[in-house]
Amino acid sequence: MSRVFVAMSGGVDSSVAAALLAERGHDVVGVWMRLTRANGDPDAPRCCGTEQAGEDARRAAAVLGIPFYALDYAEVFGRDVVDRFVDSYAQGETPNPCVACNHYVKFEALMADVVRKFGADRLATGHYARVTHDGAHRLLRARDAAKDQSYALYMLGQRVLSRLEFPVGELADKAETRAIATRFGLPTATKPDSMDICFIGGDYRGFVRERAPEAFVSGPVERLDGSVVGAHAGIGTLTIGQRSGTGIATGERMYVLRLEPDRRAAIVGTREEISATTYELRDVTFTADVPPAGRFRTNAVLRYRGTPLAGWVTVHADGALLDLDTPALVAPGQAAVFYDGDEVVGGGIVTATRAA
Repeated sequence: MSRVFVAMSGGVDSSVAAALLAERGHDVVGVWMRLTRANGDPDAPRCCGTEQAGEDARRAAAVLGIPFYALDYAEVFGRDVVDRFVDSYAQGETPNPCVACNHYVKFEALMADVVRKFGADRLATGHYARVTHDGAHRLLRARDAAKDQSYALYMLGQRVLSRLEFPVGELADKAETRAIATRFGLPTATKPDSMDICFIGGDYRGFVRERAPEAFVSGPVERLDGSVVGAHAGIGTLTIGQRSGTGIATGERMYVLRLEPDRRAAIVGTREEISATTYELRDVTFTADVPPAGRFRTNAVLRYRGTPLAGWVTVHADGALLDLDTPALVAPGQAAVFYDGDEVVGGGIVTATRAA
């Protein structure tokens, strides 16, 4: 059988991924990514990149009797995940750090190392998603819709997908994952799931404030017609769709419709004024490496495990336009992921909206 490296985070999902592959007779090697700096940097992750997580991963590998390595990715994580998150948020965007971590750390830096330095044939992770290798390599939703993570993997192309395995994505649900972990006697069997942004121990706005104080300078709150109706405490205190803490008190419920960092302005309006149906996208990629057509029909997911929304994608030289059949409210910085049934077609990052 081929040699498979398994990215072991110290959690139950990746431990079970390693166990299942070993049980099937593969030559399995566990690898853990150190995402913390040696000096105990306060920016360090609180979950899979900590020394405790590394010890949990090592113990799971020992139970399975597989080789285990620890590789250091603190620099790339700090640069391409933490710094990108702060910069994006300070510009009024709502970034998804899991997308950046998958892209730059797991499936760029780690994949390159295990293939080139260690001679692995494939890389497996504990993600809840599926990949098929029937000619073309296709990325699919997990069988367990409640745990599906395919949204955060849309940037993977054929070169990476050809070497990937997602064993737990084929399982019925998390209960089955934990049952398998118990059967193998894994120490991670009852370990709770991590839920928050991994490199922030508390309030993410406080985290950004320390690193980008300019995002917390007051500015005007305006209606769509340009009239000033109040002042806010900083772009960093607001998100698109927010309906409280906007710095104004009127008889109407107001929502943040748009942020303009260059002017430090927040544009607010009523629910009826939320009418964006067309989104401009940057950094657009496709799992098949090419779009299915210059203009194609899709079901777009605009939030992690969000409801699919029907629409059209029009590809152009600088990205794409997503035209939804019905209005939605999405912040710049969020990922728009294109689905065809259970298959991930591709996606991109929202940069701006256009009114209907």
